Formats: sequence, structure tokens, C-alpha cells
Amino acid sequence: MTMRKDFTALVMVILTGPTVICSAFGQEFVLSTQPSSAEFQFTRLMYSGGRCGFGFEYGYSLSHECVDWPDAEYHFMQGLARLTRVNGAIVSRYDGTGGGRINLHDDSLFDFPWLYAVEVGAWRLDELQAARLREYLFRGGFLMVDDFHGPREWAGFLNSMARVFPDRPILEIPETDEVMHVLYDLDRRTQIPGIAALYNGRTWEKGGVSPHWRGVYDDKGRLMVAINFNMDLGDAWEHADTPGYPEPMTAMAYRFAVNYVIYAMTH
Repeated sequence: MTMRKDFTALVMVILTGPTVICSAFGQEFVLSTQPSSAEFQFTRLMYSGGRCGFGFEYGYSLSHECVDWPDAEYHFMQGLARLTRVNGAIVSRYDGTGGGRINLHDDSLFDFPWLYAVEVGAWRLDELQAARLREYLFRGGFLMVDDFHGPREWAGFLNSMARVFPDRPILEIPETDEVMHVLYDLDRRTQIPGIAALYNGRTWEKGGVSPHWRGVYDDKGRLMVAINFNMDLGDAWEHADTPGYPEPMTAMAYRFAVNYVIYAMTH
């Protein structure tokens, strides 16, 4: 994996991955993560081996790692294209084509500079998965985790992270960190909620009242894991055109993720 320091000339990433078969309303179709000519592809980490689809066999309920798919990818990549000069692969709102989905056992894992993992309070990484993720991160990869809330889900997240980094601390990301300023200045600490919580008159859920931007760093101070705790950036992207979701929260969710992408591709 190659990371450039100068983000005015972003690295061309070779995006190779497995062919994924999903089902939409009873019909099988193929979603390919084969090589793309784009500089960047939204890549979702499939940490429990699930499949993203809509068919009756899913009971219209996606596995944890597929929550907000494919609308979150669709809206975020539209925003990345408008807000930056990154040549990003546009994702289909219908079937997710254009977005990558990768598991930790796949050798093409190391071709992707940026991974997104959702609802990580429910992930259960085994020792092999943890070792692969650790290798990916030490080799220059970047992981953004999102949409988990409260003490119980934090404990579930830590249970697996302790396998990934048994001796590396999770720290609060300071306001002065480069990731907070690499493109947008992110000094405001707005809690970015899921839409269900908003409809219940709150910005928090499951006891996760206070938002936290936390991270794991390598020995040179590079941020490897961006932890968005007690927040749901994926919902903010997914509902970017939903009248009931506040625009300032969606805008902040875009800015955080855009900074993560630029940081990942330049460090």
C-alpha cells in the first residue's frame, strides 16, 4: 500500500476484491469489487462474513456490518465528489455497485487504504481476524468505526480491539490533531445522532449521552483507527436528503469523513 504526503496529487489506488453475490427481492445479482479507475472507493469492512442484500431470506434485516448500506455509501461518495478533487467511485443507490465490501481473510484487503466498519459494538473478531487487521493498520491502512453507543457496546468493541492491539491505548483525539484540520477545521464537537434517536427527541441512545472522537495511533503518531463513539455518521449520510434530519449534523458528518479520507490517502 502506498500513501502520499502531498494530497494535491493523490495516489492511484488499485482496487481489487472479490465478487459478491447478493439478492434483491428474490433475484440474485453480482456485485463486483474488481479494479476501478477511480482514486478512491468506499470500502466497507465485512467483519462477520455477512452479505448485504434485500431479499426475503434476510427478513429485510441486514447484518450488523451492512447497516445503512447502500444509501450511506451513495450519499457520501456524492458528497466527496462535490467537496474535494478526489476521483471517487460513485456508488449505486440501487444495489451498491461501485462500493467495495471486504473481509479480513481476503488478500486484497491490503489494496484498500480506508475501511469503514459500522455497529462495531457487535463485532467479534477472532485471533486471526485481529492479526490481519493489525497487520493492515501497521502497513498504512486506516479504519473508521461508527454507529455504536453506550457502555455495553463500548465493552463489546473493546473486547475485539484488545485482540487487535493488546498493548496500544485508545486516546481522545485532540483538537490540534492533523486529522481535525487536514481539509476542514473540525473544532465543533457536535453529536451526530441516528435518525431514530432524533425522532424520539434526543441526540443520544443506549445511554451514550456524550460524543467521543477517539483513536489509536502508531509509534510515529499516525492515526490508524478513528473511533466515532456515541454517534452515527452513517445515518447522517444516509438521510442527507431527509427533511427531518438537520442539515448542520449532516454537514458535520460529511466533513469528518472527508477529513478521514484525505488523511488516510496522504499518511
